[in-house]
Amino acid sequence: MTQATQAVEIWKAGVAAVDGYNATQKALGSVPKPDRILAVGKPAAAMASAALDHFGQVPTLVVTKDGHADDLPSHVQLIEASHPVPDARSLTGGRALREAVEAMGQEEHLLLLVSGGASSLAEDLVRGKTLDDLAALNKDLLSTGLDIHAMNAERRKISQIKGSGLLSRFSGKRVTVLAISDVPGDDLYVIGSGIGALPDTPAFQATASIIASNAHARADAAEAAQKAGYAVHLNEEALHDDYLAIAAKIGAQIRNMEPGAMIFGGEPTVTLPDKPGRGGRNQALGLALAREIAGCEGITVVIGGTDGTDGPTSAAGAMIDGTTWAEGAESALSRADSGSFLDQAGALLVTGPTGTNVMDLIVAIRV
Repeated sequence: MTQATQAVEIWKAGVAAVDGYNATQKALGSVPKPDRILAVGKPAAAMASAALDHFGQVPTLVVTKDGHADDLPSHVQLIEASHPVPDARSLTGGRALREAVEAMGQEEHLLLLVSGGASSLAEDLVRGKTLDDLAALNKDLLSTGLDIHAMNAERRKISQIKGSGLLSRFSGKRVTVLAISDVPGDDLYVIGSGIGALPDTPAFQATASIIASNAHARADAAEAAQKAGYAVHLNEEALHDDYLAIAAKIGAQIRNMEPGAMIFGGEPTVTLPDKPGRGGRNQALGLALAREIAGCEGITVVIGGTDGTDGPTSAAGAMIDGTTWAEGAESALSRADSGSFLDQAGALLVTGPTGTNVMDLIVAIRV
């Protein structure tokens, strides 16, 4: 097994630990059978499949990203929408979620499965706002370098269903919320802009649990690295900053580390130019890290979005080493076109949809 392959396998072990199907299945042991299942987010189909395998046939609505909903039972209502910029189907999905909640009876139990991506995939706008307003807001937010807390605060201002708005419409007996966290702090009010957040004083029985997070992914990646014979020097959620600042900080740590492994998690930010090229935050950070480790021997770094996608691309991120940084890299980085450079260099990480979403994960190993 090559060093690059081994680094990817360690990364994948971290992602597998937070698989939407497995995490949901483990969490259902004490949950009574619901009368309806609603699932929203990139891993929504995997989470819903686990619930249906556990409970049997239950009326179910899944709202997820295009291409993220293989092999759902035929009775499931499926709405696929756009991410990271919402489209008209996002409004269809948000309205369907609201109507499903409003239609539930007084004695009924709702199982709500929430995960990252819901901010874009499902929306029901306040009066006076349009899809154009929503798309413009999301485009602006994605280009300004704001962190996820600030972005979701802005999204909640124009939404009927975010920030506990969805469950405030529930008039049934019981709600169970199971969430996969893609935000720092694992705050249900921030995941999906709070689409699964409970009202301050709910008039129903309610339980809410975080069933998978970045910490879980990093722990299992660290364990896989140790099993592969690497001493783990660092395991930190250290990626919450501008990508260039992160590259400078952890690049120095990786460049100077002894043989072994380092694991990092979180979600970097990128401020985009007016006409960005191809790529996402992980590809940008990957290329910036390639500059930091240029010329270093024996180092391989894998960085990727745990959902298997990075921004509006089909790649999850990048696989880099001391030879990745080369002519044209500086220009690509400055033009926000890291994806094009990494593709030509054979350094893209492509996994396809993973069935989860717990921010981003970096595995760095040195022999």
